[in-house]
Amino acid sequence: MLVENKLVQIGVAAGELKVSVDTIRRWAKQGLIKSSRDGRGNRLFNVAEIERLQRKLSGTGEEKPFTVLRSEKTYPRATCVDLFAGGGGTALGFHNAGIPHVFLNEFDRSAVATLCKNSQAHGFDWNICPDDVHEVDFSKLDAQVIQAGFPCQAFSYAGKSRGFEDTRGTLFFEFARAIRTIRPAIAIGENVRGLVKHDHGNTLTTMLNTFDELGYRVNYQVLRAQYLDVPQKRERLILFATRKDLDLPIIFPKENDYVVTLKEALQNVPQSPGQRYTERKAKVMERIPEGGNWRDLPDEIQREYMGKSYFLGGGKTGMARRMAWNQPALTLTCNPAQKQTERCHPSETRPFTVREYARIQTFPDDWEFCGSMAAQYKQIGNAVPVNLGYHVGRCVLAALGEIPLEETMEVVAPLSLRSERPTNSSEQGALI
Repeated sequence: MLVENKLVQIGVAAGELKVSVDTIRRWAKQGLIKSSRDGRGNRLFNVAEIERLQRKLSGTGEEKPFTVLRSEKTYPRATCVDLFAGGGGTALGFHNAGIPHVFLNEFDRSAVATLCKNSQAHGFDWNICPDDVHEVDFSKLDAQVIQAGFPCQAFSYAGKSRGFEDTRGTLFFEFARAIRTIRPAIAIGENVRGLVKHDHGNTLTTMLNTFDELGYRVNYQVLRAQYLDVPQKRERLILFATRKDLDLPIIFPKENDYVVTLKEALQNVPQSPGQRYTERKAKVMERIPEGGNWRDLPDEIQREYMGKSYFLGGGKTGMARRMAWNQPALTLTCNPAQKQTERCHPSETRPFTVREYARIQTFPDDWEFCGSMAAQYKQIGNAVPVNLGYHVGRCVLAALGEIPLEETMEVVAPLSLRSERPTNSSEQGALI
């Protein structure tokens, strides 16, 4: 019996478990197991976790069924404003965590229709504003939490403050304007992982300095959804800011030691429409094995299908890509049939359907999406996974003192914003 939480280097783990080093590396690359690093930068693995993975892959381990996480209790004082709400991934996740919403803003017509339809169907009674965020009067709102999945944009650096005023003309400015007006106890920002290096780190620097200027302590982490009850290798950067005068902790969810696979997630998924491949593409895709990509094709077909991309550098493994049943899906995009980011069903030669897409993003089966099929895929593909939102929401509740700190959470120190290019060791350590 292996010792729980025993961390060893890759060679030791391979020896104890009688697998090759390459096998462990492959599992790590596939996002099936986590790793951390010691003080010298050596990669460490939890041997008990690898043992559980072995049992799971062999069919002798316990399966983790698809579950949309929900709290049985609502916390009325933990009121929330949600900006750039989209199809409702984060809003539903926060709601399921027990956080009530007093205001949601979204401009896209199809997404607004989705929010309205589900709010009514599920009895949420959400106050949904379809206006352009630039026109929203935040002075009429009162909330303990503001959450915003704002688009990432580069900023101008003409000024010296690199703070609030330098964000004008961006949608992040509207998030900051809401914070300055409402003065919530906690502000949560969400974006893609690439924000960390966007414009050589200057964009994130400006955002962090803006929080500081507005009177908030802040830190950030890149959360890996496959370790937070989501059957998908999706990474989202979460900014967690707390008002300085309230002295609240900054809390992030800890990663689980298990993943939810597509086999577990897509059991008994409801039938629904979905995109289809052209006849030409289908003939190519049907030759791709489970978990494979264009490199598994004969060279002459590779050249024909890839075109000029065949001669470019990089892995290009998103092209002609078929998912695997025993893994989480790759990050979903807004178009599952797009050539550069294809997401083919593991055993059928077709893209994922709308309801399969929704399952992978951990939306419940009774969450309906409005608009054209393209609009539905876009809403789902752009969403924060509901279960990821749930975990962040529970951390928000703990920071507010509404629930006790749980073993699945960790308190982190706020960033020191003295340098222009802050680094975050916790974010770096979380990445494989």
